[in-house]
Amino acid sequence: MIEQDSLSVAKLDTLFLQHEVEQFLYKEASLLDEWRLDEWLDLFTDDARYVVPSTDLPDGDPKHDLVFIDDNRLRLQGRVNRLKSRHAHREYPWSRTRRFITNIRITEVSGDYLVVAASALVYRIRQQEEAPYIGSYEFRLKRVDGGLKIQHRRAVLDLEELRSHGALSIIF
Repeated sequence: MIEQDSLSVAKLDTLFLQHEVEQFLYKEASLLDEWRLDEWLDLFTDDARYVVPSTDLPDGDPKHDLVFIDDNRLRLQGRVNRLKSRHAHREYPWSRTRRFITNIRITEVSGDYLVVAASALVYRIRQQEEAPYIGSYEFRLKRVDGGLKIQHRRAVLDLEELRSHGALSIIF
């Protein structure tokens, strides 16, 4: 009986962790869709990294390869400040977006760290045009003060090129 109870507790812990991660990613998506960028930035650790590799090299490493975005926390703060200002011409007034996050999988648990993968579809609506951005996310989440924070966020676009979509001016 004790073995079965231990197994049930382990399953419940796994279910609770999955639910916590899903709710965290849904919150992140909602903050971005609502352009609550300062609150979104608060989801990151001080040593955070945000990477978007180029479409022709989705496995690209910013240390060796050209990528669209390779932001540390300071550059991420600058990106948020610019997007909120009138200086982000492609996003003033800002685009409407709607994010669909699915297939959320916890691929690794190690101490206070989790590696999470997810699929994403982001619709961007601007000036009566819509553009779908399809791709995937990989997160390295860290437990901080009982909650989750993003230490690393990698957003990979499945599109072969951005020509029909114009520049990627939103946070994917």
